Amino acid sequence: MNKKSPKPAPQRKQTILAEWNDCDDYELLDFGGRRKIERFGKYTIVRDEPKAWLKPALSPNQWKNADAIHSDSGKAGWSFLSSIEREWNLRFDDLTFQARISSNSKQVGVFPENIAHWRWMRKQIQQSKRSSLDVLNLFAYTGAASLAAAKEGCRVTHVDSARGVIEWAKVNQKLSGLEDAPIRWIADDCMKFVKREARRNRKYDAIILDPPAFGRGPKGEVWKVEKDLLELLNACRNILSDKPIFIVLTMYSTDQSSILLEGLLRELTQDFSGSIQTGELILKPRRAERKLSMSIFGRWSC
Repeated sequence: MNKKSPKPAPQRKQTILAEWNDCDDYELLDFGGRRKIERFGKYTIVRDEPKAWLKPALSPNQWKNADAIHSDSGKAGWSFLSSIEREWNLRFDDLTFQARISSNSKQVGVFPENIAHWRWMRKQIQQSKRSSLDVLNLFAYTGAASLAAAKEGCRVTHVDSARGVIEWAKVNQKLSGLEDAPIRWIADDCMKFVKREARRNRKYDAIILDPPAFGRGPKGEVWKVEKDLLELLNACRNILSDKPIFIVLTMYSTDQSSILLEGLLRELTQDFSGSIQTGELILKPRRAERKLSMSIFGRWSC
């Protein structure tokens, strides 16, 4: 008589706020009135922030000391109050990234709140005590999470639809001294790529997902998170290895909830024992108790 496979142990759940404020090259100075003022290395930048509902704590004069301001409305775009470089480097732990101001975006290439994820992922990799892991980073942008995994000796597959940001990520790879790290740089639609990997029977020990609310693939493929995320997660289930280490899912859309992310991760990992953390990525001024929630997330670890 065939023996039944043992059922995985029940999964534990924990809700947390993932915050940090101990990086020399970044600081949230203040937020409020749907804006935030931040220091990226040697420059101070003001940008619109829809989640910053509170009143600013600093005086208007302190906000006026910024080097650059980006507005999403009115005369949209960048305005410069000092002679600021368009490219400069930032150090986050033992990684170096290039910050960049471009005319078509308010982003500068780094989402600092995600350092809580990078540190958590590196800890999971270290605790696994496995000599080689395959990590897939989807919607991978300029490569911070990819480089964090590569720094721990992982083989990384980095997928983003924008070739320009992949080239930017390669700059970060060189700045971080990881030119020889085994990273595959893939410019592709994430859904198509994952389904193709499943047909190839390729497996991954960890998956990182940071999907936008809306986006387009390199061939004009339309991505809508409320329509396409569940299909993508179902496809990801087919490329998980027999002993996965972790899954990270981050959402910046205000229409979603951490309870939803918990349910999605529970379905995705129903064949494995482990624990789920859900919560919010937080930025916090060093000299204040105020907190700015930037996104919700769900993390599963074995």
